[in-house]
Amino acid sequence: MGDNGGRRNAATPLEPDPMAPSSPPRRLPLFALVVCGLAVVAAVVSFVRGAWPVGIVWVLLAGLSSNMAWYYVRRARLERAASEVNGVNGG
Repeated sequence: MGDNGGRRNAATPLEPDPMAPSSPPRRLPLFALVVCGLAVVAAVVSFVRGAWPVGIVWVLLAGLSSNMAWYYVRRARLERAASEVNGVNGG
């Protein structure tokens, strides 16, 4: 009830804010997938309009961004597995 100067009680655990943005390593694969999807849509539009060279560039960008997404997801999985192994063996 009183003013504690913005400090929390030591007995009250800090809870994660559900509205807080996710960490950058979790956002990178998501951004890469969004870019991949948009590049595929742009490639289809380019091919329908008859702009074949532009469509090919969009297809290449879609391939690059999908590889980036896969890389970041795989790297996160390997880091998580390594931390679990180190956590079990380190104690």
